Amino acid sequence: MTDNVVPASEPDPRRWFALFVIAIAQLMVVLDASIVNIALPHAALPKALGGLNIARQNYQWAVTAYTITFGGFLLLGGRIGDYLGRKKAFLIGLTGFASASLLGGFAQSQQWLFGARALQGVFGALLAPAALSLISVTFTDSKERAKAFGVYGALSGVGAAIGLIAGGLLTQYFSWRWCLFVNTPMAIFALMLAIPNVKESKVEGHPHYDVPGALSATAGMIGVVYGVSQASTKGWGSMSAWPFILIGAALLGVFLLIEGFKKQPLLPLRLLADRIRGGAYIAQILITLGLFGMFLFMTFYFQDVHGYSAVKSGLLFLPFSLGIIVSATATSQLLPKFGPRPLAGIGGVMGSAGLLYLSMFHANSSYVAHVMPAMIVTSLGMGLMFVSISSTALFNIAPQDTGAASAVLSTTQQVGGSFGTAIQNTIAVSTTTAFLAGFTKNELANKAHAVVVRNEALTHGYSVAFRFGSLMLLLAGVVFFAMVNIDRHHLGQHDEVDGGPVVAGVH
Repeated sequence: MTDNVVPASEPDPRRWFALFVIAIAQLMVVLDASIVNIALPHAALPKALGGLNIARQNYQWAVTAYTITFGGFLLLGGRIGDYLGRKKAFLIGLTGFASASLLGGFAQSQQWLFGARALQGVFGALLAPAALSLISVTFTDSKERAKAFGVYGALSGVGAAIGLIAGGLLTQYFSWRWCLFVNTPMAIFALMLAIPNVKESKVEGHPHYDVPGALSATAGMIGVVYGVSQASTKGWGSMSAWPFILIGAALLGVFLLIEGFKKQPLLPLRLLADRIRGGAYIAQILITLGLFGMFLFMTFYFQDVHGYSAVKSGLLFLPFSLGIIVSATATSQLLPKFGPRPLAGIGGVMGSAGLLYLSMFHANSSYVAHVMPAMIVTSLGMGLMFVSISSTALFNIAPQDTGAASAVLSTTQQVGGSFGTAIQNTIAVSTTTAFLAGFTKNELANKAHAVVVRNEALTHGYSVAFRFGSLMLLLAGVVFFAMVNIDRHHLGQHDEVDGGPVVAGVH
């Protein structure tokens, strides 16, 4: 098999335009997961007030409908890109994602909105792995590839924060519907640039899509993600959660058995067996386990505890976004010189320290003196890790496995984020309940005092959840440093694997 890639000695002259296009698409996919959080309270209003009259118990579906289909179809989406063509998959995914967003923006009922969000997830699962694969095959020079992954890593990190900021601005000054409409002009602009500037790349030969593997993997992912989403809202003891989690886990076990016997598997098990790639995947899961809850709880902290508007709450995440951008840019310059191990190790320690410091806050803590410094330290550490992980996940990859490896990286982020939010939500709720149990009804009879106690109880719950997150980020740095033993001296060398250029050099 050969991959239609521009050789390392002849770099694609349009590669930086291609990266700009890919960056727009990646930002669109990542921020979409958080932008709806800000818009949701307005979308849930009665129809007379411009909303869809969404019942509180159904709020989760505006987010879960997207994450279930996105996580469930990622592996299949990556393999389709390999054989159909990564540019074709990218363009189809981009067009479909924008169309589904437009459909959701015009929603007239909650079922309509949830269906559009699920459709966004399907096309996002085709778009995301194609974008990462295109970076890998377009940039063959190690220094340029590091810069490209720096952009990708920065967008992966800041997307959630940018989504909160953009969601607040659009919702407050326009309409919640614009949180979905905004994807359409972005996609049209990206399409206009992608067609002439992005070079096609695919695996030659007869395509084989491994239908049994695709069905078991997709059903298993949907089961696990749905079960976790139920646990996050109804508790881990809920009977509506564990049957889906267990059935999903069993189907994923069947999927792994199928892949072991297939000649052209959906997920080559050698990707998971590889020590370097495995270290990157595990680190990615641990990071999302620990980090994603921070965005959710700090949004609650700003709006519920302090009563800030949606716009102000979103803007308070700006230091985090800027920190990621600065750190990711610097990491892309340092990666070829030092290799990913020390950078990711330092990043894990910094991220862990930042979240640990944030966990020491109180209801009346100063934003400037406490919250903002903690966010900045965490973001600087995450910039180091995101770039190191995204570049390492495709290290020494055979061309025919690029889509699968890209999809696994996106899947680990989705699964880790879903589990992490559910686990941290359970920790926060149980801790808050235990805190309130220490007060008698007489002590809470005074309304002013009751508000103070409530705010401290909520903040205490968030702080304990952040300590869990801090531990996960530290473990991510340790795991990456222990497993990813790429030698910086050989990071820029290329060998030929199945006819395509790859990076070589391991301790």
